This record gives sequence, structure tokens and C-alpha cells, in this order.
Amino acid sequence: MSVGLLFDATRCIACGACSAACKEQNNLPLPIEPTLTAYTWTVVRERQGVNIRSLCMHCLEPTCVSVCPVGALVKTARGPVVYDAAKCIGCRYCIMACPFGVPKYQWDRAIPIVGKCILCRERVEAGMPTACASACPTGATLFGEREALVREARSRIHGRPDLYVDHIFGLEEVGGTSVLMLSSAPFEGLGFKNPLPKHPLPMLTWQALSKIPDLVLMAGVLLYGIHWITARREYVRAVAAREVSPGPAAALSGWLRSVWRRLSGRVERP
Repeated sequence: MSVGLLFDATRCIACGACSAACKEQNNLPLPIEPTLTAYTWTVVRERQGVNIRSLCMHCLEPTCVSVCPVGALVKTARGPVVYDAAKCIGCRYCIMACPFGVPKYQWDRAIPIVGKCILCRERVEAGMPTACASACPTGATLFGEREALVREARSRIHGRPDLYVDHIFGLEEVGGTSVLMLSSAPFEGLGFKNPLPKHPLPMLTWQALSKIPDLVLMAGVLLYGIHWITARREYVRAVAAREVSPGPAAALSGWLRSVWRRLSGRVERP
């Protein structure tokens, strides 16, 4: 079963325990920066009086995975979108493609790599919750199977309609994500791109790439046509030039006749 996180902004006190636990788990250097960087993979920020977490959303159909030309990013069966620095060629397509602006580049390194949350893959595969969920003192971050988290989110909204916005962020956005969020304020004002489509963004990548064979074929036909017309014109010119200009034998014969006429004019007749 696919796992994920449910973040409830109404329970977050911005203590920073999730960020500190992430640093320790992934051997990331201090300090905890105020925004996502290649060395800080999750932060809590205040928007419109709401404490909201920023981290990789671990899309069910990740755009970063679809655009990576070398397979450095992979969506695992359990849920995490993981990154293999050994395969990365530094093209940064993942950074440009992410609808949440999550992957960051190590601009300060001679051989930089991309940094982002990997949903504690080793812990998840060992049957343990993520480090951030274990460290959260208020239960604002809950780890579990995604289907169970969706049920829990709906139960909370139904039980406190006066507290929650009637929307589970990540349920349908960009085809769904493994990280779900609840809030007392509309998500449009919490720093997320708006509006986000409900269909998976890799579909757009495929729609574009699927046109390439047709474009290549059309371009090939066009270029061949141009080549044929150009070659035909050159051939016609060459034939016309041969018809107008005398051949080598005819030119030699004409030259001999002209020489004979000049010589004949100089011979004195008796």
C-alpha cells in the first residue's frame, strides 16, 4: 500500500521539530533555513495566520520523474519520490517542472546535486513513520497509508466544518499527492500555485512528446522536397549549358578550321 503524510495546519505550532528531525535523519547541515533549499528539505512558514509546511508533495504521477532524462528520480511503490545523485547530470529539468517549486540545487558546490525530501525512504521501507511525523509534538503531521489518511482528513472536516476549509489539498491536485493537507484558510492564499490542474502533469509532457514523430516525419518530407527541387534545378541548368556550349570535339574542329583559314590567306597563289 502507498503511504504518505497528512499535515493539519490547525494543529501546527511552528516549533520546528519536523525541520530539525529531517536534518538529523538525512545528515543535512545546520542551520534550518527559512525557505526550502538543497540543505533544508522542510520548513514551516506562517501565511494568513496559518502555519503551513513546505516539503516535497510526492506526487502520485510526478512531473520531475517524467522529465528526468537519466532516471535520477523515481516514484517508489510505497510512495516516496527518491533521488539518485549518482545518476544526476545536473540538467535541472526537475526544478523547472515541479509544480510546487520543491527541488533545489546546490549552487555552492563544485559538483552540485539536487536536494529535496525523500519521505524517509529507508524508514518507510523498514515499516517506520517518517522522522518528521515521529518528532511532531502535536500530531500536526500524521504518517500512514494514503487511503487511511484521506478517510481521517474527511472525518476531521465533517466533524469540525467551522474549523476546516472543505478541501483536502493533494487529494486531486496534479493527479493527487502522497502528502495531504488540511487548513482553516483557503489554500490559494498559502503560497501554492493557483490554480493547479487536477490531471497529472506528466500527461502534458506525453502530449508534447507524442507529437514529435509526426513533426519529424513532416520535417523530413519538407526537407527532401526542398532538396529534390534544388537538385532538379541544377540538373536542368547543366543540361541546358551542354546544349548551348559546343562539345570538346566540336570546339577542336572549329579551332582547326579557323587556323587553316588564317594560314590559307597567307599562301601566295601562282
